Amino acid sequence: MCGIAGCFGIRDTKTINRMLDALPHRGPDDRGIYALNNTVFGHTRLSIVDVARGHQPILANGGRTGIICNGEIYNFRELGRELASRYDFTTDSDTEVILHLYQEKGPECVRDLDGMFAFAIFNDEDFMLARDPIGIKPLYYGYVGDKLYFTSELGAMSLAGVEEVHEFPAGHYYTPGDGFVQYYQIPEIQDWLLTDIEETCALIRESLIQAVKKRLLADKEVHVGSFCSGGIDSSLVAAIAAEDIPNLHTFVVGMMDKNGNESDDVKASRIAAGHIGSTHHELIFTEEEYYEALPIVINKLESYDPSLVRCAVPCYFTCKLAADYVTVVLTGEGADEVFTGYHYMKHLPMDKLNLEARRCIANLHNINLQRADRMGMYFSLELRVPFLDVAMIDLAMKIPPKLKIHVPEGAGDKIEKWILRKAFEGTGYLPEDILWRYKVQYTQGAGCESLGEQLAESEVSEEEFERIKAENPGAVINSREAAYYFKIFRQFHPQDSILGSIGIWTGFDFAEEREQVRGTVDGELKHAR
Repeated sequence: MCGIAGCFGIRDTKTINRMLDALPHRGPDDRGIYALNNTVFGHTRLSIVDVARGHQPILANGGRTGIICNGEIYNFRELGRELASRYDFTTDSDTEVILHLYQEKGPECVRDLDGMFAFAIFNDEDFMLARDPIGIKPLYYGYVGDKLYFTSELGAMSLAGVEEVHEFPAGHYYTPGDGFVQYYQIPEIQDWLLTDIEETCALIRESLIQAVKKRLLADKEVHVGSFCSGGIDSSLVAAIAAEDIPNLHTFVVGMMDKNGNESDDVKASRIAAGHIGSTHHELIFTEEEYYEALPIVINKLESYDPSLVRCAVPCYFTCKLAADYVTVVLTGEGADEVFTGYHYMKHLPMDKLNLEARRCIANLHNINLQRADRMGMYFSLELRVPFLDVAMIDLAMKIPPKLKIHVPEGAGDKIEKWILRKAFEGTGYLPEDILWRYKVQYTQGAGCESLGEQLAESEVSEEEFERIKAENPGAVINSREAAYYFKIFRQFHPQDSILGSIGIWTGFDFAEEREQVRGTVDGELKHAR
């Protein structure tokens, strides 16, 4: 995983070096910069594949063609074998495969890539930018006059002096000749195609196992671990990874309550880790440590949205713990969107459920994926998300909603992610009590659900909340908690007005949006069709 920065139309090495100075956490192992005519490419590297020779930018065609990339390409070896007879490879890096595939097919090469990525390629005076289908890896751009700058994080982008910052859209590539081209969109809903439970379970097992195992990609000296909160999502990913990685490192964090009891995730994760035989690590953080971490989280998260900040704090501690043992970590991110696991989804009409799932997946790059990227990269840790494999998403859009949220015969609560649980029932991957464990939110499981809100209530009065809200009409500040986080955010990012065109910068209140969905489903979901 890496940080990238560059410009087209101007040979501005000074600014690109300044932008790289803001991204050392994304790539502590190496740094490179290259200029050709009016193009500058910069790169900071976290070494995972081809540790010895993967320096970037990678060049070809006598230095007239080059690439910088942030991400991993899981099918790069298969692609490389097809290209080896026609191109001279100088590294074993997955990034070099993209470069030669571009030489072979042009910008349409992105359609052949299976992975998470944000990359830039120059070819003499021509160039392209591209971002992976779901937006797992970040990319931002902006202009100074007609000069284009781009980079991995908003903080670095602010150093370029651009007039306005834009998020590069997921599933798109850009060239000066064609503009933005959408090469991927979330599949249309065809949830009448899979009605047989046994067949659907088999497809889910096959798809998830394949998605996890392809994400174990790394050089031998690079350790791969897994989050394991004791919930079905991360525990299932860890169990599958443990088949191929003996003594897999797994990680969980949580708090103690006032009676000295550990939070639910800590207890449940021990059961899961014991079952899969992992080398398990726990971090118990205190209320004081939570408050100390909060401003760091808001700064590095590049958002003050309350629901995002709340979940980012335990994610911060989990990444901090994991970075002491591994360089790459698998997570259960995306399962709640793909298999409709959020509790509010139980209140939706069945015919709207997959519409909401599709909408949530499309928004992930602005919320959970941003959290995972920023918190992981802060500790130079790469997070990989098997549930957001494009094959998994394609499969999910074919599964009827009644199999995702199951209504038991007779009395009983609706069961979220029912078909995912059913798919691994009796397989031995997890104990049944973990497989069927009741869904708890990340913050609830870690025992810190209300800490931020309580702090905000004591630090921001109702009068100050109203004043902050009135003084910042372009920001989304719907609570005293949001106002408190906004105050912290502005301490680190006083130039946010320049970046106000980006929703994640000004803050979307996604928790409130989800609550509104309950009462206004039809109106809220029209755009998801």
